[in-house]
Amino acid sequence: MALISNGSTIFDAGSMASGFGGSMTFIKKLTASGSATLSFVDGTDGVVLDSTYKEYVFTFNNIHPATDAAELQFNMSTDSGSNYNVTKTTTFFRAYHFESDAGAALEYRTGDDLAQSTNFASLIEGLGNGADESGSGTLELFNPSSTTYVKHFISQIQIYNASNISADNFVAGYGNTTSAVDAVQFKMDSGNIDAGDICLYGIA
Repeated sequence: MALISNGSTIFDAGSMASGFGGSMTFIKKLTASGSATLSFVDGTDGVVLDSTYKEYVFTFNNIHPATDAAELQFNMSTDSGSNYNVTKTTTFFRAYHFESDAGAALEYRTGDDLAQSTNFASLIEGLGNGADESGSGTLELFNPSSTTYVKHFISQIQIYNASNISADNFVAGYGNTTSAVDAVQFKMDSGNIDAGDICLYGIA
C-alpha cells in the first residue's frame, strides 16, 4: 500500500520516493589510542566538511578516557584548524540513574554550559575510566559552511559515569559565527582519549 500526500507518493512498497529524505554518507573514521585530540579538518586525509552536505553527524563509539571522571569536549574552527576558538552558547542537561538504584533525576547542568565563550564545549561529564566504562552517542552539526547563519548543533551521548551512574547527556547550542566552519576537534578536559572511535557522516 502506498502513502500519498496531496497527490504525491511518499512511500510505496516500503520504499521512499525520490526527492523525499536523504542518504547518510560515511566520510571518515578516527580511532583513539591515547590521543590528546581527534580532529576533522576539511580537505585533510579525506575529510569533507564543506557545502557538500547541509548536515554532518559525528558518532561516538565506546569513547574511553585515560583520566577518571573526564569530560569529552569539542570546538570548531573557521581557519582550517589553526585555531579552535569559535564563540559558543550552549545548554547542558542530563538524565541519570544510579546502578545501585540509590537515586535518579533529570537536571540542568549549569556548570557545564557556555554563554558566549570560546572555550571547548562539554558534551559529557564524569565519564569513568574503568575497564567497563565508556560513552556512545552522536553530535549533529547543521550547515557549517553557511556564511549567513550561526552554526547550530545537537548532541546526545549515553555514558557509564565514574560514580556508577547511567547518564544520558543532552547538549545543544550554536557557534556564534557567520564564517564557514571547516574543522572540528574533540578532546578530554583532562588527560587523553584512551580508546574508542569517532566517525563523520554527511547527510544529503
